[in-house]
Amino acid sequence: MKIIVFQLGDEEYGISVEEVQSIEKIQHITRVPGVKEYVKGVINLRGVITPIIDLRTRFNLQEQLNHELTRIIMVRLNDVEAGLIVDAANDVVDIDEKMIASVPETVEGTAVEYLNGVVKVDSRLIVLLNLPKVLSLEDHLQ
Repeated sequence: MKIIVFQLGDEEYGISVEEVQSIEKIQHITRVPGVKEYVKGVINLRGVITPIIDLRTRFNLQEQLNHELTRIIMVRLNDVEAGLIVDAANDVVDIDEKMIASVPETVEGTAVEYLNGVVKVDSRLIVLLNLPKVLSLEDHLQ
């Protein structure tokens, strides 16, 4: 399976290439009232209005100012499209699904539910996102 590897702080995360539409540079985001703090707003990308989720805020990580490496990973899951703000999009990696380890039970915190597992690639440890949970709509409204 191929995954897109991206960065949040010092950690590397992965999303299946099949779920990724494109990777865009950061652009103007229009705020939308009445949504959770991690929904930064919407963008108009090639005529499609798309919600933008800040993964740092979603995972309760310290906010960081956008910089030249900041990217929006445009994802699609069934009929839901969204953009995920990440610190950097690093590369595409081939992994063997048999090498995916489950998230250790000793790891605590609400962010664990957003994870599908962990895979070791050479000396790198990549955390795989549970995209359906990250995009779950029932908790986007305040």
